[in-house]
Amino acid sequence: QVQLVESGGGSVQAGGSLRLSCVASGTIFRITVMGWYRQAPGKERELVADITRGVITNYADSVKDRFIVSSDNAKNTVYLQMNSLKPEDTAVYYCHADGVVAVASAREYWGQGTQVTVSS
Repeated sequence: QVQLVESGGGSVQAGGSLRLSCVASGTIFRITVMGWYRQAPGKERELVADITRGVITNYADSVKDRFIVSSDNAKNTVYLQMNSLKPEDTAVYYCHADGVVAVASAREYWGQGTQVTVSS
């Protein structure tokens, strides 16, 4: 079974920084895309940023120039460095992995989510 475990969420004042980490565990041969989604109360889940094959990054317009996504493919880990945080960044952040080739048969996985709260 493949599991994604996030860490690094918490509370911070506007303008502050947080770093999220997500480790994929299990017998994994390859992960094509790892990234982060978020869901604020009353809103739909949205893509924040992802990274393909450890090289190609993609960001939501709302976080460009503030957030940085990176990965360590050898450790099946993805990071999200969040800088200049704003109250509107408050949400539950979910780790996502797609294109997973593993002993388990599913291709796509989600983490359990980690809360990020930004106060003004």
